[in-house]
Amino acid sequence: MTSKEVRVRGKHRYTTTGWRYSMGVRAALLLSFALLFYFTLAENVIPPTYNVQPNTESKQTIYATDRIEDELATEAARKEAVRRVQPVSTIVPMRNAELVERLFDEIARINADDGLTTEEKVSVYRNKLPEMFRETYETTLTRWHNTNAYSDTLIEEIRLRLYEQQYRFQEEDLYKLPKLTEKQLLEMEPVAINIVNRLMGDPVVDAEAVRLQVPEWVNASDLTSNVTRGLTQEIIRFALTPNRFYDEEATQRAREAAERETEPIYFEKGEVIVRAGETITEEMYQKLDEMNLIQNRNNNVLPRVGLAALCFLFLGALHWFIRHSRQAVRSDNRLLLMLWLIYAINLVLMKIVTVAQDLDPSLAYLAPVALGTMLIALLLDDQLAIISTVLFSTMASILFHAEQDALFDYHYGFVSLVVGFMAIFMIRRVSQRASVLRAGMAISIVSALSVTLLALIENPEMGNYHEVLLAVAYAFTGGVVTAVFVLGLMPFFEATFGILSPLKLVELSNPNHPLLRKLLTEAPGTYHHSVMVGNLSEAAAEAIGANGLLCRVGSFYHDIGKTRRPAYFIENQMNRDNPHDTLDPSVSKAIIIAHAKDGVDMLNEAKIPKPIRDIAEQHHGTTLLKYFYHKALKQREEYAARIAESAGDAEAAAAVEPIPESEYRYPGPKAQTKEAAVVGIADSVEAAVRSLRNPTVEQVDSIVRKIIKDRLDDQQFHECDMTLKELDIIAKSMKETLLGVFHSRIEYPGDAPAGSGTQGQLKKEGTP
Repeated sequence: MTSKEVRVRGKHRYTTTGWRYSMGVRAALLLSFALLFYFTLAENVIPPTYNVQPNTESKQTIYATDRIEDELATEAARKEAVRRVQPVSTIVPMRNAELVERLFDEIARINADDGLTTEEKVSVYRNKLPEMFRETYETTLTRWHNTNAYSDTLIEEIRLRLYEQQYRFQEEDLYKLPKLTEKQLLEMEPVAINIVNRLMGDPVVDAEAVRLQVPEWVNASDLTSNVTRGLTQEIIRFALTPNRFYDEEATQRAREAAERETEPIYFEKGEVIVRAGETITEEMYQKLDEMNLIQNRNNNVLPRVGLAALCFLFLGALHWFIRHSRQAVRSDNRLLLMLWLIYAINLVLMKIVTVAQDLDPSLAYLAPVALGTMLIALLLDDQLAIISTVLFSTMASILFHAEQDALFDYHYGFVSLVVGFMAIFMIRRVSQRASVLRAGMAISIVSALSVTLLALIENPEMGNYHEVLLAVAYAFTGGVVTAVFVLGLMPFFEATFGILSPLKLVELSNPNHPLLRKLLTEAPGTYHHSVMVGNLSEAAAEAIGANGLLCRVGSFYHDIGKTRRPAYFIENQMNRDNPHDTLDPSVSKAIIIAHAKDGVDMLNEAKIPKPIRDIAEQHHGTTLLKYFYHKALKQREEYAARIAESAGDAEAAAAVEPIPESEYRYPGPKAQTKEAAVVGIADSVEAAVRSLRNPTVEQVDSIVRKIIKDRLDDQQFHECDMTLKELDIIAKSMKETLLGVFHSRIEYPGDAPAGSGTQGQLKKEGTP
């Protein structure tokens, strides 16, 4: 369609501004959808960047755009945790008592050897005792190594410490050993073993410190001889060793565990990194760099490209559904603009909730995500509402995501998807505004159940049930908030864009509406006729995919203009004389034609929406008032005959001015929509069939098809895109409806035929 469409109907010219159907405007509106998506999601997908340099003053306060790990602080914390780890020591069971036993046995054996002199015995002690010490512990260390009882590093640590703290007999005590008798040895041995076991029962790191306690222990024993006490002390000192050793590997494991268990330190979302006026240190600059907040870098190019691609993907899906919509939005830019406005309102409200989400992440469930879905389902199309639900839920999972390592948060996406589809299901059954609140309650319940379901799946033990209950409360409240917003915004869209929602149509169909009450009281016949036309047109419109409810309500108001002069219309005469019998055809014509204009004026005064006014104006199209036209022709012929008879001049009679057919046609316009065309057909069909006394099935079918054919031949459907197939469907639908309405009066094949009255013939020809 061009930028300006001009149609000529009779003497009138109708122009339609071209922006509503301009392809350029449509392309701009579609592009605005992509821009709306982009700028709505940009903050959540693309982090802001700043033009800053180290060791310069920051011109603005820079906040963390997300919860991100502070790697420097985390590394420092881990190093501190490692530093605080104390060296790990391992207590090892040493063979001290066994060494004491072997020592006494060896002393007894050497002392019993009479073949050795004292010097020789001392020499043996000087070499043999250290050898026994090494032999005892090397055997033990070797066994531990072979059995992997301890790590090699620990075994080496034990060996080193043993030899570092090994005790050596005093030279003078070595000369006393050969003088010990067997009896003395027997007295000394249990005392020595007992004291060694007691002293080695505690962890020993420094054997020398423990050896200082030996005299006290020995003096408290049963030994009485100074010689035996002194030598027992030496033997005990010799046998004492460390039993607690530094374990390097265990210490390393402890340090690694401390480092591993140190919790990462995060910059929380919204936390100040650099304040305005503060000098940016190298450390701060590095943090900003880690967060990709430094400008003049390529780190934001790919996210921008990806987001743009995602937005055009959203737009492509939406455009596909718009093109395949059965409603006028597929070509009417006015409705496309309304769709954009609905998206904008819904996304703005979601963005507002994201601000409050910083206080509590579960506040996102309070967002009226289903608001747009409900408005689209009520004002435009169910199919558009479905794709919009998918888009809104996807964007909700981006806007409300709490998982920092993921772009989408399925918690909010899932709940939004469920409540959106529930909204579509509930809205399809809405017949009055109070039902929107009931739909809101259903959405609240489903939303709360969805949140509970997710909580049960992820946290079966319900350890944080307080948070779950709060999220459920937010979700439940969100449904009510959605319904309130829908009720508040519906009148705005209906008034601004001239939209007739099902709710508005149901309200207008209320018999208590002032205009319908006026019609009922002042023109009851017209009221009954309008109701019947509503039944016929609604069924026919639904059969061809048009708006049946609009046809029904439009039918109620299509003849409201007849209330100005109700007695001049045959359905209101009720056995009274027809005033048209005494009126000139031109006067009757003017009265009849005026009812369409009068109806439009009355509907305008009552602020009835334009689609209904259009039906009242267009339902007759430019059809001919055949009855009065033929009556006028007959009067002209009679007048011409009287002139010819009185004057005897045939030429004078022939010169009588002819009556143009256009003077007896309705001014139009012709039906611009299928709904107006259907109501026009139903209007004529109902009047014609109602005038038949006992119609047959064949008569009903013939009348319906004849009226449709007459209008088709008269080009009444040329401006409403009505197809022949749809006209055939309309004929069948109206026939079936009429057979149901007039079932008791209709004679079926085989019954006696019944004639029709004169009024019926006149009604079929288009009389009022």
